[in-house]
Amino acid sequence: MKPLPIIIDTDPGQDDAIALLLAAASPELELLGVTTVAGNVPLALTTLNARKVLELAGRRDVPICAGADRPLDVPLVTAEHVHGDTGLNGVELPEPTLALDPRHAVAFIVQTLREREAGTVTLCPLGPLTNIALALRQAPDIAARIRRIVLMGGGFFEGGNVTPSAEFNIYVDPQAAHEVFTSGVPITMAPLDVTHEALTTAARIEAIRALGNRVGGVVAAWMEFFERFDEQKYGQDGGPLHDPCVIAWLLRPELFTGRDCNVRVETLSELTRGMTVIDWWSVTGLPVNAQVLRHVDADGFFGLLTERLSALQ
Repeated sequence: MKPLPIIIDTDPGQDDAIALLLAAASPELELLGVTTVAGNVPLALTTLNARKVLELAGRRDVPICAGADRPLDVPLVTAEHVHGDTGLNGVELPEPTLALDPRHAVAFIVQTLREREAGTVTLCPLGPLTNIALALRQAPDIAARIRRIVLMGGGFFEGGNVTPSAEFNIYVDPQAAHEVFTSGVPITMAPLDVTHEALTTAARIEAIRALGNRVGGVVAAWMEFFERFDEQKYGQDGGPLHDPCVIAWLLRPELFTGRDCNVRVETLSELTRGMTVIDWWSVTGLPVNAQVLRHVDADGFFGLLTERLSALQ
């Protein structure tokens, strides 16, 4: 079976970085490129972090293209209070030698989708959806060429994590999210409702550290830094490992359950801007536009992640 071609659009972030490592270590996936966007930290740092992570993974063959440095029509909000001032606090990685691809992320996405056979490339946004929306604006023809968009973002039963009603990725650029969810492209959505079940408990972190390779030590340190915010917030052992759920769903969809729903994004309300309004109970009669993941087999998820990280240096 041929590997699934994917483009990861990301704003690393410790959990984004772990998602990149999971993808880089999985032969079922053909990582065509990594595009970066401003989100967890500003664009210069998300791009630097993507270069560091791919170099850590030994994947110098994957092009990295910098993209949008701000949302479509609102000021940029970042999350250094969660991820640290670099976005990858917890361990010091060396300055990368891996060069940045000169193409803009949006141009790379459009070019790749036009060059590849229609319906074969999956887009995996792990941050704000700015680059994806810009690509759809600039080249509407690509919508019919995208196999699926599998994204981390939103929430319903769990509410929000940056406001009472909004999850960070959607809140940062709600207009972009609105345009993506109304694009007609098939969407699978990993909201807080599923990612909050993928907790980095002490035992799971120790299993990754016990791998004994460099990547295992780095990932364990990232998890310990990243989880502190959510442990204080929710009073639990461990924090949710959001973004790797996207890659895990591509690899092992049977680990997840959910349902098809209509999803709309609030773009205007001061109180609920960035909220994903998920019609879980089918009360609106509106057409389905997303597969919404709800639960994950957390032990199976961390087993998969640990196994794949063991294959890296």
